[in-house]
Amino acid sequence: MAKTRTKKKQGRLSRFARGIGGNGSWPVRVLRWMLFLAVLGFIAGALLFATLYATVKIPDPNADFQTETTNVYYSDGKTKLGSFATQNRESLEFDEIPEVMRDAVVAAEDRTFWENRGIDVRGIVRAARNNATSGQITGGGSTITQQYVKILYLNQDRSYTRKAKEAILSVKIHNQLTKSEILEGYLNTIYYGNGSYGVEVASRTYFGKPAAKLNVGQAAFLATVINNPSYFDPYAEGAKDRVLPRYNYVLDGMVKQGSITAEQAAAHKGKFPKFKKQRANQRFEGPKGHVLDLVRKQMAAEGFLDSEIEGGGLRVVTTIDKDKQDDAIDAVKQVRPDGLDELNTALVSVQPGTGAVRSMYGGPDYLKNQLNWATLGTQPGSTFKVFAVIAALENGYSLQTSLNGNAPLRIGDAEIQNQGDSGGRSYGRINLERATEFSVNTAFVDLTDQMKDGEEKIIEAAREAGLPDSTLERIDPVIGVSLGYAPVSPIDMANAYATIAAEGKRADWYVIERVNDRSGARVFKHNVATTQAIDEDVAADTLAAMQTVVRSGSGRQAATFCPTAGKTGTATATDGDGDNERVSSSWFVGATPKLATAVMYNRGKGNEELEGYLNPFFGGTYPAQTFSAFMNSALEGSECGSFPPRANIKADKGTAISNTPPKKQEPEKKKTEPTKRPTTPAPKPTTPAPTTPAPTTPPPTTTPPPSPDPTLPTPGGGEGAGGGGGRD
Repeated sequence: MAKTRTKKKQGRLSRFARGIGGNGSWPVRVLRWMLFLAVLGFIAGALLFATLYATVKIPDPNADFQTETTNVYYSDGKTKLGSFATQNRESLEFDEIPEVMRDAVVAAEDRTFWENRGIDVRGIVRAARNNATSGQITGGGSTITQQYVKILYLNQDRSYTRKAKEAILSVKIHNQLTKSEILEGYLNTIYYGNGSYGVEVASRTYFGKPAAKLNVGQAAFLATVINNPSYFDPYAEGAKDRVLPRYNYVLDGMVKQGSITAEQAAAHKGKFPKFKKQRANQRFEGPKGHVLDLVRKQMAAEGFLDSEIEGGGLRVVTTIDKDKQDDAIDAVKQVRPDGLDELNTALVSVQPGTGAVRSMYGGPDYLKNQLNWATLGTQPGSTFKVFAVIAALENGYSLQTSLNGNAPLRIGDAEIQNQGDSGGRSYGRINLERATEFSVNTAFVDLTDQMKDGEEKIIEAAREAGLPDSTLERIDPVIGVSLGYAPVSPIDMANAYATIAAEGKRADWYVIERVNDRSGARVFKHNVATTQAIDEDVAADTLAAMQTVVRSGSGRQAATFCPTAGKTGTATATDGDGDNERVSSSWFVGATPKLATAVMYNRGKGNEELEGYLNPFFGGTYPAQTFSAFMNSALEGSECGSFPPRANIKADKGTAISNTPPKKQEPEKKKTEPTKRPTTPAPKPTTPAPTTPAPTTPPPTTTPPPSPDPTLPTPGGGEGAGGGGGRD
């Protein structure tokens, strides 16, 4: 009996399908099916819309709108690192909000607000197209009504389901609330930055007055900051350049809708209203403020809204290890000399193989100086030479490749120096490994010249290691590129060295491990993705050369109880006309098998004279000592691991020579201004080139005697490892 019913049912379905298809040609049958499916989809959509419309409740902005402080934790997920702004909110009636403020917000956010039905169809289509092309749910196309819905729900779901619910609720709010009620609720709940929710609190925060007394310029600014409160924060450095284009756009919109005259707009365009003095957020006091600020920026980059970050009640677990962060702060305090108020220090460590940032010191107090030197670009000096080693090993050279270490070295119109008078110390013929150990400028420039398109290959090696395109785009492919003349951030350098320590496996650095919402649901988790960016044998030989720097070269004071590879760097800068050469920064970047760390010292705004201010100033002194102090504490109690044995890559280009190090190294000042090949004017000072050809073997009797290593007057004592070819 059951089989009979099943057969009858199948027969009815078959007849139904044949009825739709009919006996026409196949294009006609396809068209009929398409029409049928379209009708079916419309009916299903209508039923879904009706169901959601009936069941979705309109929140009460006063009863249902809640904000909670977002808390940030160390990597253990238990120890609190800090939190973001304390929320502050006060509601006004519609008539208490000045008309100029209402008009400014409409001009800024939704110029069809008074006419649209809660959703902007064209905006949604445009946003859908952008989302489709980007492959992500990026948002867009929101009216004031839709934004109001997002505020009331305040969650991090970025699915199409949420967007459908938002659209339905927007229509429902439009049908059940007046435009005045919608705008009132929006202005009382939108986030204006600096912990301020609602126009009343925002007015008092920025201007020290109630909203009722706002003028045209002040109202236009508050309408501007809504769009992106952290980006348009007027108290942030460089805010004026970011804010004014949007601010002028709002004023123009107010003119177009008849809210103000062109003369009124002109009176405010191009200049900021006067802001109330900012009250310091004590939550950001000390070194941790730089970490919290970076976490906030990374959350924004992952798509979290400012209102979610500040008031979403999120639980953010970072990659920062509490013990290592304390070790970083202690190491800087221990080594950094006292009494040098203009001296900046940065320290950042990255885990090889994952990119997890385990510690970061960007400055002593975020409240006093918001510049995070761990993420800002500074000339890296000879620490950039490591990428030249990688490029050489990838392109047919070996650690035994013979290079010209004489000084000065002329290539075309360019003159390269080592340390000392008359162009600096000459090392004769020196192989790549020893040139790395003693940081010989002329040898690395000779290497760049020997390689076909050597400049581009070195930049490409830096890209393979992990330096971002945004940094590399600013580096010109010049003959002196390996000398590190272009700014790079310590965090990017630490990550690049982490790639080498991980035997060539690259991972992007990150600081946020996971984020949970106020209900405990996971809304974000970082997924580590690695790429074998550098050949394992190339990484192994690069590490071998870098270990000689610490073992017996310019970075001896960076030694730790674990296998350590690294490179010193001391950079010089000049004014735009090439004059006023000065030491601008000193570095040590290194790694053990388990941790990579970059240390940087500079002065003032980052390019002021270190020589004579910080003594000694070489990368092999204070930076190397800071590295050692940090790493010995950070690695205590953990397994060191081991680097791979050297691969001994064989060369098919150039000439090989054995290791023949000089008897003793000496500090050397490096030229780090870009020098074009071959026509750029030679840097100062100029000395006639040697009239005899460079020797093919190291001349034991003609090399100038090295000067004594500098003595480092720090708590650790000991000799400063000045470093051969780069004042390192």
